[in-house]
Amino acid sequence: MIDFESYIKCCEKKLEDKFELIDGIAFKNQEKVLKAFQKNKIAVRHFAGTTGYGYGDEGRDTLGQVYADAFHAEAGIVSPHILSGTHALTVALFGLLRPGDTLLCVSGEPYDTIRPVISGEGIGSLKDYGVNFKCVGLTSDGLFDFDNIGDTLSDGVGVVYIQRSRGYELRDAFSCSQIGEVCRFVRGRGFKGCIFVDNCYGEFVEECEPTDCGADIIVGSLIKNAGGGIAPTGGYICGGRDYIQRIGGRMTAPSIGLEVGSYEGGYRYFYEGLFMAPHVVAQALKCSLLIGIAMTDLGYKNYPSIDKMPFDITRCIQFDDADAMINFIREVQYASPVDSYVTCEPWDMPGYDDDIIMAAGTFVSGASIELSADGPVKPPYIAYFQGGLTYEHGKCALKNILNKLAKQ
Repeated sequence: MIDFESYIKCCEKKLEDKFELIDGIAFKNQEKVLKAFQKNKIAVRHFAGTTGYGYGDEGRDTLGQVYADAFHAEAGIVSPHILSGTHALTVALFGLLRPGDTLLCVSGEPYDTIRPVISGEGIGSLKDYGVNFKCVGLTSDGLFDFDNIGDTLSDGVGVVYIQRSRGYELRDAFSCSQIGEVCRFVRGRGFKGCIFVDNCYGEFVEECEPTDCGADIIVGSLIKNAGGGIAPTGGYICGGRDYIQRIGGRMTAPSIGLEVGSYEGGYRYFYEGLFMAPHVVAQALKCSLLIGIAMTDLGYKNYPSIDKMPFDITRCIQFDDADAMINFIREVQYASPVDSYVTCEPWDMPGYDDDIIMAAGTFVSGASIELSADGPVKPPYIAYFQGGLTYEHGKCALKNILNKLAKQ
């Protein structure tokens, strides 16, 4: 019988230095979040729900400011009425851009679900409202192509868009340092508009956020990092106060902006989730590195390299064929606390060009801060592994995966 536990201990030994760095980052981020709570004098009254228009909803308004302070931004919108990361991005982009403006993406093609929002025809997309779109690809090394960015930047660009995480691409996530570099570059070229970062999967992975490095707006989902595995739904938008006011007019109506919006269920889970987020993200990073080093030792290609500290919580693992990829993702589902008996099947998931297989035996439906895996079933057959509320759960899942590989 193969001693999987001894093998996992051997993997952990190799990761001791990185785990120590992750713990240090989590401590700094926990301090940052705690100070945001204390600065805003959070009390039990902030957890109470409201009804109707939600005028004077102190819990809602203060939650946005706590997020803003944690991310070193001026203002924020945090709402359970934001349905997903894609919805948060959509609200923010429509709030910032006007007919005739150009949206310039400098990080390659955006994620699948946001592409129709930008350039879909006849569905109420930005294109339908006269917003132009330009995209600058990355270099062959997966880095920002500064020459092409400089050539493409023009007076008509209203928003420079950066996607921090890889989506379904084979590249490393961008660090805050790299994002800061491109922010300084476009400002040096005279750009005076909004620098916008899709921050999904990247919150609390480093000690800083893109708003510390020159970004004007950051956007994310609460069922990823920022919700700490506790927030049941929602999204956030944080950044400059003037930009947030413009986005608020789009989220509700230009005449009322951020003055309305009730939520009878109350806000405790949203506050508590943010407070837990630095620790939970650290757990997810450790899960990613453990799975990464084990799969690398077994000969599977991994992104990012286990020699590097990751800049988001996702990991790409490449397989030789569709069956191997599907079996890996199924083992993640079988190791889940919810729906562990379910066998995942690829399906035509809304918003995607290819059939997607997704393991998400999660307490919050589809929450990718929880241990999960997914990917489009097409060459080069990449499973995108992410999350883990506890490091111990990641170890349990790895035992399942190793056992399945051994049988194969």
